[in-house]
Amino acid sequence: MAREKMIEKEVGSYISTLLREYFGKGPSSVYVTVADPYIVIHLRGFLAPTEKILLKQNETRRILETRDILMNDLRAEITLELFKIGNFQVTEIYADWNLEEQTGLIMGIFERPAGIALKDCLKEVKNQKFLKAVEEVFEKVQKVPDSFEIYSLNDRTVLIERSGIFIHIEIELIRAGFFEELKLVKRPLERKMLEQLELGQNIREVFLDWNFDEDKGYIILILQPEKS
Repeated sequence: MAREKMIEKEVGSYISTLLREYFGKGPSSVYVTVADPYIVIHLRGFLAPTEKILLKQNETRRILETRDILMNDLRAEITLELFKIGNFQVTEIYADWNLEEQTGLIMGIFERPAGIALKDCLKEVKNQKFLKAVEEVFEKVQKVPDSFEIYSLNDRTVLIERSGIFIHIEIELIRAGFFEELKLVKRPLERKMLEQLELGQNIREVFLDWNFDEDKGYIILILQPEKS
């Protein structure tokens, strides 16, 4: 446990420094969760001075497109540094941003040993009422995925892994290279629906990202801490 906390602290420090170098301002706080095979990095207080000006001018799209470009450029560097810090063999990196709240989330997926299933690593959420509510959201915004699983990473972080999610017109848009357009349309719609889910704890934030080539996606729900 002590080693895990040390790794989380070191990753948080590295990400803060990296974002400050590339964006001119780092986040005010970084919360890192390592839950095999995921590493989730939640950022708060993250909006560069130039981005604040663009946001006031309703240039949200320009900010998001610029961040996507930078993240695509940084993926290799982040992957290498996570290996140096925690010996994580990261195979995928996802990111999403909530500009209004000045928050963001970066998620890495690292390799599991052969023969070790995801269900053996994480606490699976089996609340039938919640599972049904999630399925209804998917059905309203596009279609029910071919498969989806829900896992609790800790007491305030829930992950939804889904595959087989795109409808025919989305597949054609992906083939035509309209990735950014899909993200800009899908994120606000899905986020609004997912924020209304009943989970026993209030949902503080929703982050989403997709792997368009493999027809899969991830959702991270950040929950309000339970009152003691």
